[in-house]
Amino acid sequence: MIKLIEKGVYYKDGKLVRAKSFDQSAREKTISYKILSAHNFSGNDKKLCAKFDEITSHDITYVGIIQTAKASGLEKFPIPYTLTNCHNSLCAVGGTINEDDHVFGLSAAKKYGGAFVPPHLAVIHQYMREMRAFCGAMILGSDSHTRYGALGTLAIGEGGPELVKQLLGRTYDVDMPEVVAVNLKGRLRKGVGPHDVALALVKATFKSGFVKNRILEFVGNGIKTLSMDFRNGIDVMTTETTCLSSVWITDEKTKKYYEQHERVGAYKELRPEEGAYYDRGIVIDLSKVEPMIALPFHPSNAYTIRDFLSRPYELLKEAEEAGKKLLPEGKGEFRLTDKIKDGKVYVEQGVIAGCAGGMYENVAEASEILGDTAINNNDFTLDIYPSSQPVYKGLVDGGYIGKLMDNGAIIKTAFCGPCFGAGDVPQNNGLSIRHTTRNFESREGSKPANGQLSAVALMDARSIAATAKNGGAITSAMDEEYSNKIKKYRFDNKIYKARVYNGVGKQNLDSALVYGPNIADWPKMYALKDNLLLKVVSVLNDPVTTTDELIPSGETSSYRSNPLKLAEFALSRKDPAYVQRAKDVRDGAFPKELGLDESTTTYGSVVCSIKPGDGSAREQAASCQRVLGGVANIAKEYATKRYRSNLINWGMIPFLADKNDFEVGDYVYVENVKSAIENGAKEFKAKVFGKNTRTITLKMDELTDAEKQIILKGCLINYYKN
Repeated sequence: MIKLIEKGVYYKDGKLVRAKSFDQSAREKTISYKILSAHNFSGNDKKLCAKFDEITSHDITYVGIIQTAKASGLEKFPIPYTLTNCHNSLCAVGGTINEDDHVFGLSAAKKYGGAFVPPHLAVIHQYMREMRAFCGAMILGSDSHTRYGALGTLAIGEGGPELVKQLLGRTYDVDMPEVVAVNLKGRLRKGVGPHDVALALVKATFKSGFVKNRILEFVGNGIKTLSMDFRNGIDVMTTETTCLSSVWITDEKTKKYYEQHERVGAYKELRPEEGAYYDRGIVIDLSKVEPMIALPFHPSNAYTIRDFLSRPYELLKEAEEAGKKLLPEGKGEFRLTDKIKDGKVYVEQGVIAGCAGGMYENVAEASEILGDTAINNNDFTLDIYPSSQPVYKGLVDGGYIGKLMDNGAIIKTAFCGPCFGAGDVPQNNGLSIRHTTRNFESREGSKPANGQLSAVALMDARSIAATAKNGGAITSAMDEEYSNKIKKYRFDNKIYKARVYNGVGKQNLDSALVYGPNIADWPKMYALKDNLLLKVVSVLNDPVTTTDELIPSGETSSYRSNPLKLAEFALSRKDPAYVQRAKDVRDGAFPKELGLDESTTTYGSVVCSIKPGDGSAREQAASCQRVLGGVANIAKEYATKRYRSNLINWGMIPFLADKNDFEVGDYVYVENVKSAIENGAKEFKAKVFGKNTRTITLKMDELTDAEKQIILKGCLINYYKN
């Protein structure tokens, strides 16, 4: 099904041919290289300083971004900035604070010259696909699933401070990434959907880091067999491979997509030149892809449904044991093996939603699979969130919405909640199958610290519909007889023209920002002194720590615009004592018993872990630590570039250590850290004070000159202010 090629390859005659040697001139023939070079302002194609064509954010991040940019000297949005509200989470929680953020966003779009998409109108990535992406462009988003590669746009998801840099006319600095060719060949069988292809790709690449921080470039004759909805559905999931970005060959189907969305000028043909060189290769035989299921608690924990149903107890038991480790000792229980009844595996809920699942073709084909079958099993529910109001209207016009309602499905508006724990939280010990992007622990909204735990398995909309048709018994769509011929979708832009505020380039600096009582400024952050003393306040020994574990999503997101209140939730599901320990360091006295010079030593807290930062791009995973007095992280490696960048932009040092053998309460002292960073040091001698007092070597990957100064100044805000 999927073949990985670790060495370089050439793209010739629609196939990948192993390279015997590296060829720089042939590397320049890739789509990725040409787009990156066109946006590079460094004069050095190995060290990129990129400027993006557009940026975009949703309402979990845009207030903090605008507040940071404002504190750093923002005068207007220099490039198109689209503010969406698809994370308009839990509007019944926290009184007025969610809608206050939306009002702030609209006032910012009016003042600085941006676009504002009201709540429930579209999820961020669907709107950007429909209205803003264009061939050859680069778009930066403050959401990790910023991916418009199937539309010829090289899009990257990063933390908010990287968007701040773009708003201030600065650049996105990164080494020229390696490019991986993804050669699609063959034709899919009926019943196989985009999520099946995506989960197979994630399974094949995630754990080994095969494409980490690289760009995936989709090529091959199999592309022409895929619709644009199908391509977009695969593309958005490339985030879960930990790649940096993605881009696809464009063709007549891409052109028709832009024509359909009244943006003919956005299209141009993109394809690699014959003989283009790629650093690695992946071959996906579409004809061999089967319906997939990703079991808790990661999209890479994937199996074919056929394989899963052949040994459900074994695989569910593994997930069950992983879940039990999330619960505090003696508090709550977690079961999955009880889903097996009479040789079948039953689930309680199905959800088709968001930027991955809520597209027209997914919902329409799900309807065809359901046919006239009523979902009359009270133990199973099916909820569907079309990805935008135009998609919703298209499904209404095609008769699909009425038919799904007759089936017993619940139809909701465009909202990302099921993807990050703010919608359709299953019951305790429940298992939900979802065509959404993630199934991390607690991502569906459960609270293990309170003894509550449910879980999500990812599946394609087609197999979710087949499961609904069979009373909640997990079923492959390939086992169902149905017609996959669906009615043609017709996009209606009147919906956006009636509701979207499009003030791009029309700033009114006399217009006032509208602040609600929960919108707060960032607290003062201090420059780094000559020496550094860290107190270990949390040690995490999981193989990977996600950003959701560092700062949980769900109802905590209601406090996204108040740094101090949001920080109260940091590590609450993973290490509930962390916040108070960090505060004790931030607000407590300098430990004079160590005999160090307080006047020349920065004192702060540190979180030690194995591999932090997988998952969401939300900078709050770092900024909350900083607000609580954090000055560094120590890790064996960082899961993503974006999390490491978030640490740096909030003035935190991304140290590396060979071992995570620290204990809570240890002190780590680094002498002359300021001068070492100034001089580009990659190794730092440090002394650990604790039960096992010792000298260690901390390491750090190379910093750019700007990154050095950001850390030395204490954060991005201080850097630009000065």
